[in-house]
Amino acid sequence: MIKVAKEGVLLEKTALGFESAAVFNPAVYQEGDQVHLFYRAVRKGNFSTIGYCRLQGALDVVERSKVPVIIPQYPYESQGMEDPRIVKIDGTYHLSYTAYDGITALGALAVSSDLLHFDKKGIIVPKVDFKRFSELVQSGPRVNEKYFREHREYAAHGLPTSGLHIWDKNVVFFPARIDGNLAFLHRIRPGIQIAFVKDIPEGLTADFWERYLLHFSEHVVMEPRYAHESSYIGGGCPPLLTDDGWLLIYHGVYDGPEGYVYNACAALLDREHPNREIARLSKPLFLPEEDWEKRGYVNNVVFPTGTAIFGQRLYIYYGAADSRIAVASVNLKDLLNALLASG
Repeated sequence: MIKVAKEGVLLEKTALGFESAAVFNPAVYQEGDQVHLFYRAVRKGNFSTIGYCRLQGALDVVERSKVPVIIPQYPYESQGMEDPRIVKIDGTYHLSYTAYDGITALGALAVSSDLLHFDKKGIIVPKVDFKRFSELVQSGPRVNEKYFREHREYAAHGLPTSGLHIWDKNVVFFPARIDGNLAFLHRIRPGIQIAFVKDIPEGLTADFWERYLLHFSEHVVMEPRYAHESSYIGGGCPPLLTDDGWLLIYHGVYDGPEGYVYNACAALLDREHPNREIARLSKPLFLPEEDWEKRGYVNNVVFPTGTAIFGQRLYIYYGAADSRIAVASVNLKDLLNALLASG
């Protein structure tokens, strides 16, 4: 049995304007004993920027910025930058996030050489409307009908679907090239997909995404399987390379009596071919249990977005109830053994 320790709340909102409503869902990058957190900071009106703090060790906050370190600048992110994740590839930090323009939420990328200055690369997921998405995906092998649910619900209610882009969120990069390619997970509900590309943004052309969607089923890495993730799943923390495969901490969602419940889940992907799932826990790694996970801006949410390793423990940083940042920890070897036993 895996023993998960809830380490408690790490960060709360403050009186500062940019983070006066909530702080949650941090990108996490570890450098030795220091841990950098780039977190979603929300001001009143649900407008998000990226805040920053630095930890000494897994849990001690020693620095926290009094202003946002990355702010919206372009129309595609005019209503906020949300839910960042970060990795370092080829000496460059890749910070992915969800760009929200008030209508559509799409995965975007910013890069940096020093964690101080970020160069935005724009939207890096397909920009297609519901109708075109359905046309392309349904031209290929059959896929889960849930991929078309939103389109059909809009149409059934007489709402326009032309020009309304499909939401594609939870962009999470692998921290190394795979067979010479950048690799990232992304999420069009209800599953998790993977994309491989030589360079960004040069390789992510409209033609690339049209061909990708025509063969959509080939790019689906995982789909909901168990009750605790029956509604949809999404990438969480950047995958961690182990001898047993890529460890993926992700979120799984089910529709409960009080609404959606978000759980933290774990799976293993193949080292050489990460589009292949090796194993998955049949139960949540952890779920909303504490009051600060069950009550907030969105109730019943644990949303993992980053990790750090100290000793033999894996520390998992997550958004709690879309209101605060919390931490859980687990023995890494025990988690891997449990995954292998479940596979």
